[in-house]
Amino acid sequence: MTERIWDAIHADWPDAPRDGLTTPFASNCPSRVVLDHVTSKWGVLVLVALSQKPMRWGELHRYVEGISEKMLAQTLRALESDGFVLRESMGTVPPRVDYSLTALGDELAALLIPLVRWVSANVQRTAVAA
Repeated sequence: MTERIWDAIHADWPDAPRDGLTTPFASNCPSRVVLDHVTSKWGVLVLVALSQKPMRWGELHRYVEGISEKMLAQTLRALESDGFVLRESMGTVPPRVDYSLTALGDELAALLIPLVRWVSANVQRTAVAA
């Protein structure tokens, strides 16, 4: 089974070495850090929210209901450091900071939106709905 999963993940790279560095199943694979940031509850919601339009801090905080200020700050910082979110300070008084997706973030959001739609459409079929 693991072999089939590995082959599916690496279908585009049939000659990829199986040294543990190119598969997210290896404990030392750097993709795990990115996966953690991207697939966290807040990471997914922030990315999908920003796919709608660039937003300021307060607008994003209101849009993603339930996220604390601390968690929003941590999530934005992680997504910015991974190259998915652009933080743009306008240098005005009062300070204005806009957040938007980078090209890489747009590409990722395009993959996450169907996932979020699927979850929304199927939540009633899960144990959460029970």
